[in-house]
Amino acid sequence: MEMEHNSWTRPQVAQLYRTPLLELMHRAAQAHCHHHDPCQIQVCTLLSIKTGGCPEDCGYCSQSAHYQTGLQRQPLLEVEEVVGAAQRAKEAGSTRFCMGAAWRQAREGEEFDQVLEMVRQVSSLGLEVCCTLGMLSQEQALRLKEAGLYAYNHNLDTGPQYYRQVVSTRTYQDRLQTLAHVAQAGLSVCCGGILGLGESEEDRIDLLHTLVSLPTPPESVPVNALVPIPGTPLGQQPRVSVWELVRMIAAARILFPRAMVRLSAGRDQLSDEAQALCFLAGANSIFSGDKLLTTPHPGFAKDAELFALLGLQPRAPYEETSADTTSPMQR
Repeated sequence: MEMEHNSWTRPQVAQLYRTPLLELMHRAAQAHCHHHDPCQIQVCTLLSIKTGGCPEDCGYCSQSAHYQTGLQRQPLLEVEEVVGAAQRAKEAGSTRFCMGAAWRQAREGEEFDQVLEMVRQVSSLGLEVCCTLGMLSQEQALRLKEAGLYAYNHNLDTGPQYYRQVVSTRTYQDRLQTLAHVAQAGLSVCCGGILGLGESEEDRIDLLHTLVSLPTPPESVPVNALVPIPGTPLGQQPRVSVWELVRMIAAARILFPRAMVRLSAGRDQLSDEAQALCFLAGANSIFSGDKLLTTPHPGFAKDAELFALLGLQPRAPYEETSADTTSPMQR
């Protein structure tokens, strides 16, 4: 029986998360097939439009000004350069184009106006346009919506109790406030987390419960595996196992049956078999391209080989999901 969003209690989320893995995957696959075509994967491209020098101290991030990671800073890109990258991504099969800027919050003035123009022009290509620019005011969210922005990404990273161990320059409530501004502006909410920050199982359950308790359910739930960056406080963290990743994806699929569950950072370390398990557990979106912001990532050619191997097809942009969807596997 499918539960309504916002009706999950924390004990219920905990019980779900701790379900024996094969049973959890089976339930997730059923939810996936009911709401989505399991042979379709949305391909997204994420471009860093302003790199490095961020005043936040996120313990995992190469772009923080607090750490010496060897990253070369890059000012805000020109509009033409971004539009050209979006066009190339579209030609390579992406249907969603995400633009990320290493800011604590979106800055008013010339730079924000430049981002608005990027949104207008990339949206005119027929791509779903997503931005992640840090914290947003309500007015900024509305202006992005008017420019043609489809979605806004603002990850919670981990559960509220562990968050202060990862970031000290902003609060969990700051994140939730921006998510509220995004939803109130009518933008699609893209929000997920990162595994491998040193968090406990309880913290992962807290994250899932926070996400499923948001007033507006996320349309997109990125599941990231930490890519340890030398020079950051979390640079020596061990990588999470594929089983932890699969468990989180399966739980997210059941909690958010209509959402896009995005297999995001850390995918460069996964074998074809591991990625297939993630798709079976309910992941139906990937980021493609040589980089994910600043970290290595499989390229378009490698992903095309994987799609051919598994019989997957790129999903069209703006495609709605429905409880009445019947997949080809059920016909």
